[in-house]
Amino acid sequence: MIYRFRVILDTEEDVFRDLEIDQTATLEDFHNAINQSFGFDGGEMASFYKSDDQWNQGEEISLFDMSDGSVQVRLMNETLVEDVISEAETRMLYVYDFLSMWRFMVELGEIAEREEGIIYPNLMFVHGQIPDQAPEINFEADEEDMGPEFDDDLDIDDLDNLNFDQNWN
Repeated sequence: MIYRFRVILDTEEDVFRDLEIDQTATLEDFHNAINQSFGFDGGEMASFYKSDDQWNQGEEISLFDMSDGSVQVRLMNETLVEDVISEAETRMLYVYDFLSMWRFMVELGEIAEREEGIIYPNLMFVHGQIPDQAPEINFEADEEDMGPEFDDDLDIDDLDNLNFDQNWN
């Protein structure tokens, strides 16, 4: 079977690519197809992240094992597309170049039969131009996500009255 994806660059402008890839291809193959379709050389670190319907970041699947060996890392070259994407789980996040932080939303559009004469992965459609540099990331959390530990009403601009002895963890 063939998986048809829309890969959307996380930017204000509409920039996306529609790609087809064999279900038994590795995520490293998919990483390479995404890089080629957006014009990257593919030489930077990258990771896929499983995602839910609200695009929350889940389990990481990395291009390389950068851990100290104490944690098992799931790798792209050992993970098949069909192992992380299904009709029930259709979304992933993809981050390329952790210094620039190119972020993409990857969504399964369709599972279809292979077509004779087509070489996969296959770039089906291109829309929009990639900007010269990655869009800035806004790392602000919603106030409701801050949790009770931030409900202390301290004025961090008033350094004389912060009383570090009293409020130190």
